[in-house]
Amino acid sequence: MDARAKALVAQGIDIVNLTAGEPDFETLPAARAGGIAAIESGFTRYPPVPGIPELRAAIAKKLERDNGVDYKANQIVVSNGAKQSIYNALMVLLDPGDEVLIPIPAWVSYPEMVRLAGGTPVTVDTAPSGYRLDAASIAAAVTPRTKVIMLNSPSNPTGVVCTDAELREVAQLALEKDLYVISDEIYEKLTYGAEFISIASLGHEIRDRTITVNGFSKAYAMTGWRMGYAAATAEIAEAMSGFQSQCTSGASSISQKAALAALEGDQAPVEAMRVQFDRRRRYVAERLQAMPGVKLDGLPEGAFYIFPRVDDLYGRTVAGTRIDGSITFAQALLERARVAVVPGQPFGADRHIRISYACSLETLTEGMDRMDAFASSLAKGL
Repeated sequence: MDARAKALVAQGIDIVNLTAGEPDFETLPAARAGGIAAIESGFTRYPPVPGIPELRAAIAKKLERDNGVDYKANQIVVSNGAKQSIYNALMVLLDPGDEVLIPIPAWVSYPEMVRLAGGTPVTVDTAPSGYRLDAASIAAAVTPRTKVIMLNSPSNPTGVVCTDAELREVAQLALEKDLYVISDEIYEKLTYGAEFISIASLGHEIRDRTITVNGFSKAYAMTGWRMGYAAATAEIAEAMSGFQSQCTSGASSISQKAALAALEGDQAPVEAMRVQFDRRRRYVAERLQAMPGVKLDGLPEGAFYIFPRVDDLYGRTVAGTRIDGSITFAQALLERARVAVVPGQPFGADRHIRISYACSLETLTEGMDRMDAFASSLAKGL
């Protein structure tokens, strides 16, 4: 959908693109300055594969300060984005045919990365629990081949933030079944009234079964800098570093200096960005709740996505095309209303679409106006 939207824009067509998975804010000043200083000082050669020592130490300090998790610098591996961190973990944990339990809706790359690593993705539908993490449903999916539970809190696409009780139940299950947990915490700084908890903070036993994944793309608006990291036991971290050395080697030296400056610099811009996202979140939710045929089960608690249900509008025909799911709905919305959203089907929730509010209020207002008119026309059968 993003590619189609950009192709239409290239043709001079006015498109409101609400697909973006990145903040529309500039990279924090401290990070930009850190990157510039690295270039000007000649810090442009190959860095150590798992990351420069000072960044690994700063990340370990951050995890203890912000998340209550005790990791040492040698347990940190810096990678080319959080996606590579997840893939590194899967490659060193999985044997061919091992199963990874993925609560859905979930980020579309999780199942594909599992397959690329030789594993088998097993989805666990969270719709019956209101898209909340449900240990009982996860337990029911465990087999002798299960190796890993994949977590993402705050969630892309639902915005759900896992509670202490939910995480403790999953932690207990992982310990009982001798499973690993890969915890994707990339949106941790973007929560709205909900408390973020890192599952690795719930005890030394679960910490040693968890690979904590995070990065700089969302909280620090550093998507293009490609900076992610993973924290794990020293043994797993060493294996991940060894794997990374054979595929990409170390992440950009310049980006690492920028990330270090982001961690050590003024954090006020992070909070200012979160406040703006909160304002946008409330506005989009209010508009969606007033649209015919659109349902919203409460406000998202984190990230910068909202995940409304639109299946009450399925079954209609637009310009000769029957809307039979989220993909055809999104296509019709793009072609008829010039609004780009992401279908829910690839996330494992075909009744939904994903809307990003990582864009200006002016853009969101125009997008909601167009979508409202589109939904109203569908509801009236026009």
